Amino acid sequence: MSNIAKLKDLLINEHAIMIAYSGGLDSTVLLHQLVILRQQNPLLKVRAMHINHNLYHLSDSWAIYCKQQCEYWNIPLEVRTVQVNLQHKNGVEAAARQVRYQALYQNMQAKETLLTAQHQDDQSETFMLALKRGSGPTGLSGMASLQLHGTRRHIRPFLNINKLALKKWANQHKLSWIVDPSNNDKRYDRNFLRLKVMPLLNQRWPHFARAVSRSAQLCSDQEKLLDEYLIESLHMLLDSTQSLYLIPLHVMSKARRFALLRRWLKYHNSDMPSYDTLQHIWKQVACSRADANPRLKIGNNEVRRFCNRLYFLPIQKSISCYEFIWEYPWRNVTLPGGIGQIKQCLSGGVTIRCPLPDTKVCIRFQAQGMFYVYGRSGSRSIKKLWQEYKIPPWNRARIPLIFYDNSLVTALGVFITVDGHATSDQETWNIDWLREKIL
Repeated sequence: MSNIAKLKDLLINEHAIMIAYSGGLDSTVLLHQLVILRQQNPLLKVRAMHINHNLYHLSDSWAIYCKQQCEYWNIPLEVRTVQVNLQHKNGVEAAARQVRYQALYQNMQAKETLLTAQHQDDQSETFMLALKRGSGPTGLSGMASLQLHGTRRHIRPFLNINKLALKKWANQHKLSWIVDPSNNDKRYDRNFLRLKVMPLLNQRWPHFARAVSRSAQLCSDQEKLLDEYLIESLHMLLDSTQSLYLIPLHVMSKARRFALLRRWLKYHNSDMPSYDTLQHIWKQVACSRADANPRLKIGNNEVRRFCNRLYFLPIQKSISCYEFIWEYPWRNVTLPGGIGQIKQCLSGGVTIRCPLPDTKVCIRFQAQGMFYVYGRSGSRSIKKLWQEYKIPPWNRARIPLIFYDNSLVTALGVFITVDGHATSDQETWNIDWLREKIL
């Protein structure tokens, strides 16, 4: 079966394609084959996305070249310029890949499938890099030929085709493409493998890349089998917030425990954690002392523990110092940090005593001192109240506190103080917090 026949068979149920088009050999061959398929099936919608990483002085000229090529083939092209974090802990390559896929996924249209042109040699390099990092079966699985990003499909149709076959196609059809000079920079791990290591391995064992690809597939099959085996166990440990119940993990073997932690992180679309990261999650977060408030940063998220559950949360900017004077006639207030709005209402929400005309109504997110909660005996600190009402530490400074002058009258949605309770002879006031999702 020819390359084009394989691609046609792979895309038989696809109707809208977005191809990641760099202008290099691999994506040029893939785009050319899609042009041929569109000629055979005019109903197939194909468009291209070029990501300009702006890392090289020729980056803009490459975008222009891609635009000209797409115009020649009558393919709609969108160019996106991204900002690459040059200080990324895993290097420029990882940073560029991260923002590239983020831009691609964000710009996919409904019912559109993403195609990228990684091939068998790329798979071999990915496998070797994972081996260098000491990865387990998940990392050694390499790239998937079909990957889901939410409900969107990402297909890599060339993973079983080597670079030589793609170059043969390009020469046969007299295609032209961009040659990126940075591909010869051996400072990058992937380039070093491609230029120095893989040629030696392929010279010694001509079918090395194919064998590595098969090993990656076997690792992938094992991971899928583990997924099937552990999925029921994982879901039994989750609640509506997708937090993970910890108690059963303490009596499991380390292998099973870490396998569940990996799948829990994967469930949250986290990057696959290293063995060291799993160790840190377990020892520093899950097994820290009972009165601790542990947290472990993973990318733009963090793992935290509360009431024997692990939570995977986005890192949020503190709003604890925010203070707002809410003046008559008390129009709707948009709260900071995307946590919603406060409004007065005729019914529903929280019912408290109406402020007197000369009372200063203030919205804050922190409080000090001892407070008497209506319906409960004795006074308590705000920290003790948060604990008793089982409010997670990361939400405590994101709950609006309403003050009359300097007296706390309510923590919206949690409690009303004695100072805020309306007696039978006092006028009442209803206010509501239209909140965003809060864990």
